[in-house]
Amino acid sequence: MPKEKAPRNRTIDTPLSEGGEYLRRCVRLTSPVSLDPVVNKTIVGDLFDAASMLPAGCADLIIADPPYNLTRNFGGSVFSRRSEEKYEQFTRQWLEAVLPLLKENGSLYVCCDWQCSLVIGRVLSELLTVRSRITWQREKGRGAAANWKNGMEDIWYAVKGSDFTFNLDAVKVRRKVIAPYRADGNPKDWQETADGRFRDTCPSNFWDDITVPFWSMPENTAHPTQKPEKLLAKLILASSNPGDLVLDPFLGSGSTSVTARKLGRRYIGIEQSEQYCVWAEQRLEMADSDPTIQGYTDGVFWERNTLHGHGK
Repeated sequence: MPKEKAPRNRTIDTPLSEGGEYLRRCVRLTSPVSLDPVVNKTIVGDLFDAASMLPAGCADLIIADPPYNLTRNFGGSVFSRRSEEKYEQFTRQWLEAVLPLLKENGSLYVCCDWQCSLVIGRVLSELLTVRSRITWQREKGRGAAANWKNGMEDIWYAVKGSDFTFNLDAVKVRRKVIAPYRADGNPKDWQETADGRFRDTCPSNFWDDITVPFWSMPENTAHPTQKPEKLLAKLILASSNPGDLVLDPFLGSGSTSVTARKLGRRYIGIEQSEQYCVWAEQRLEMADSDPTIQGYTDGVFWERNTLHGHGK
């Protein structure tokens, strides 16, 4: 018998055998389609097959979280570690498959760890204009006996052309003011609130305010490499506008689609694991009744462990 969850354990782990209702909401492509049948849908299938059947130039923003160059089981499908040369070949193949789907003024973000970051950054710089490499603090991670504990991951940010979207004001971070400066007796670049003194600061490419989903968070699933909704919200708000279409070619348990839905964007997710598709659709249903994003409140990204950020 499956182990009974603790009362506060909110992990989404509905088995495939009980997820038929959610799986039926997904689509399977067998021939080229127009945009209407796939907008706000989860596509079940192989990335390369699905990408070839989607309309060119349909996406305003692509967020990709491909398998890192590690051996890992994703819902029964094992991705095996390979040589750097072969991983570079894989990276080039999937990028060349999805880039035709990106609009000329579109943006692309690719998640990676420090090792495959070296490969992905090199390939991206050949195909697009790389604008930055974001590094975010995972906050937790396993120690190593003969190496530094790896507590960081990267996200490469690239654009197709010069007329791209970047909404700076939408992604400013609200930080506590430690040493408030005043001019003529008035706050200088900060505000006094009932909860304290805060300053809205321009975001850098180092993010230390992200919490990796854990068992008591409503967004948490049993997926082994799930990305936080707060992290995705920053990418979506910065590089798309309401109504734009966000594409995730490695959807996993649905974090990109769910966050896009909560932020008023359209979305398409591609995922080959039926189990992960079930979790994605379950989360999309939950998003209709609970559109909150932990750590993002009233249009503000809060520092980790602050009250308004719900502790996240």
